[in-house]
Amino acid sequence: MKSKLIIVLLLICSFQAKAQDPIFTQYYLLPETLNPAYTGISNTWNAGFVHRRQWPDGNRKMDTQFAYVNTIVSDEVGLGMTVLNQNEVFTNLNYFKINTAISYKVNINYEWRVRFGLETGFGRKDYNFQNLLLEDQINSNTGAINPTTSDPSVGDYRNKINFFDVAAGIEFDQENAWIGLSVKHLNRPNVAFREFGNVPLDMFLSVHGGYYVDFANSPRSILPENSTLLLTANYMRQGQYNRLDVGTIVDFTRFGLGVIVATNPEGKSENSHLVTSVNPVLSFKASEFTFGYSYDWNVSKLGRTQGIHEITLIWQSSRRCDSCDDYRLKLKRNGEEGYPLR
Repeated sequence: MKSKLIIVLLLICSFQAKAQDPIFTQYYLLPETLNPAYTGISNTWNAGFVHRRQWPDGNRKMDTQFAYVNTIVSDEVGLGMTVLNQNEVFTNLNYFKINTAISYKVNINYEWRVRFGLETGFGRKDYNFQNLLLEDQINSNTGAINPTTSDPSVGDYRNKINFFDVAAGIEFDQENAWIGLSVKHLNRPNVAFREFGNVPLDMFLSVHGGYYVDFANSPRSILPENSTLLLTANYMRQGQYNRLDVGTIVDFTRFGLGVIVATNPEGKSENSHLVTSVNPVLSFKASEFTFGYSYDWNVSKLGRTQGIHEITLIWQSSRRCDSCDDYRLKLKRNGEEGYPLR
């Protein structure tokens, strides 16, 4: 049983040193999961929630939830809050983080804007080492379990870790295009479970963007009026891990349909796969709400994982900021009053 303790501790140390932040397939619907610069970008009250169940097959199951709310407090400034929670069944490790975010917008010209974002908050990781069952706790004659152990190594580990975290980002956007860059864990917080250990959390880099093709004024389009085609990509790197998501989504005003392909462009071994999953995505809009669903279909040799399910719910208030700068620019450019925001 002592070998069991060693294996678990090695797994925990490996998780700390090489851990990946949660990644969401529907990042294009919830850009706040990637970059604090998107805080308040809707120029109105905006909130969202995503639940991700990864590998629901037995002990490999991992559940992740992310929620956010944000708005603007002036033409240039947006404020918001994000909450993240993740739980792993195999290790019973729980990761919780709550952050506040602020963004600042600068108009470059009539078309382009740049936004700067900063996110700070506190994180916590929990693992109950007292639940480990060691050899000296088992009575081999009767099978009885002693609640205490004499193994001194257990006392070297903490059940809980609290840490301060910082993230920053920048984003450029105009009416039909956006591109952003963000870096999380700028302060490299120590996430070692060992009492006097030092395991800095790897920084998480993301470069993401998208381009909308508008079919509203295209006479040859076979799609319904006001339909759009989104081309999007998201490159992520953390430690030795990297991932590139590319995809396209057709938005038919009320519902959207598309596919995101997850790739591993920088294979680290001979067994690495260029394409790791193919992920159909679906969304539906009803009044101020948007519902989304995606399924990650594994195409690698990882084994039978039953895929990854992701459900999103987004609310965006219909009351927008009529005095905001991008609205005034559109009025000026079109020479008319009441020009609607998209």
